[in-house]
Amino acid sequence: MPAFPYYDSKAIDALNGQAVSLLGLFASRGYGREEPAVLQPAEIFLDRSGEEIRRRTFTLMDPSGRELCLRPDLTIPICREAVQSKRSFPARIAYNGLVFRHQPGEPHRPTQFFQAGVELLGLEDRAAGETEILSLVVDALKVCGLSDFTIRMGDLALFNALVDALALPAGWRSRLKRHFWRAGYVESLLYWLGHGDGKAKLPGTRDEIEALLDARGDAPMAARTREDIITRALDRAAEAANLRLDTKVADAIAQLLDISGPAEESLVKVRALLATAGINLDPQLAAMDARLATLKSLNIDPARVQFTAHFGRNMEYYTGFVFELWARDKEGPVQIAGGGRYDSMMEMLGAKKPVSAIGVAIRTERVLAAKRGGK
Repeated sequence: MPAFPYYDSKAIDALNGQAVSLLGLFASRGYGREEPAVLQPAEIFLDRSGEEIRRRTFTLMDPSGRELCLRPDLTIPICREAVQSKRSFPARIAYNGLVFRHQPGEPHRPTQFFQAGVELLGLEDRAAGETEILSLVVDALKVCGLSDFTIRMGDLALFNALVDALALPAGWRSRLKRHFWRAGYVESLLYWLGHGDGKAKLPGTRDEIEALLDARGDAPMAARTREDIITRALDRAAEAANLRLDTKVADAIAQLLDISGPAEESLVKVRALLATAGINLDPQLAAMDARLATLKSLNIDPARVQFTAHFGRNMEYYTGFVFELWARDKEGPVQIAGGGRYDSMMEMLGAKKPVSAIGVAIRTERVLAAKRGGK
């Protein structure tokens, strides 16, 4: 597809016809269509979307100096409106519209494309919400005439619960969770915690820290004094010098992050590793079992469902269950839909209390291409 797509009458008719089918299905399940503005405040995306979306966002400045952007997705503005309008929950919202993304180094990928999807906000029964969204996306693809697809899934909550079970200070547990999306970083940190030589990999003396600050020159210090920075760095170095994880536990976590393959087989491996490390995550594993049961009830062959433990690393606002659906067009495998749970989003946007949230977005042009075999 070209970087700047032109939709002729045939393409528009096909997209419109597909949209009618999708929106009709969504409406039959209680989802009403809404449409956020194309032009949005840039900060709501740049502060919350993660590096993958940040680097792909088209930004511009209005005459007053305010930074704006073309919406790179529809989830964030829909959630923002739900907070600002003090929506009653649960809320079921559908959409179909264009999103815009810069494609650096990829001149043949489109800078705008259509997405259709739903957001389920404020349903307290999280398991029921996941069943509802999984069922809806599978039925949506079938309504579009596409039945040949695979599903890839993971759960960031599994990793977070694993970290919470570690004998580490709260700050270090938060650090591991916060940097989960940085491939290689967490693995390196786990290796150091389990196999380190007892010497912190941080400047550990006042002279070393002073030298680093001198090298920075007049670089901004985020309103902190020089002494504040030195004191904090010394505290962190002292804490890090004494941090250790049982080698067996550290290695088990690193191995868990490498697990990827057929979902049922992968979860057997996950359970074995957790047993080796002496960690009980039965509630999180039961949730994965329930998702697989939902897909079986939808007549999805288990062989078409993959589990990847590190899945979700490029989608920083997701907080738990994540999934993608893949098909094939003439170029090969292509992602046609994706979604997951983002329970922290509403509070980040100003909600006064936690609001559960899960949704899915469908790349409708890719669905058409996959349905036609890319022709």
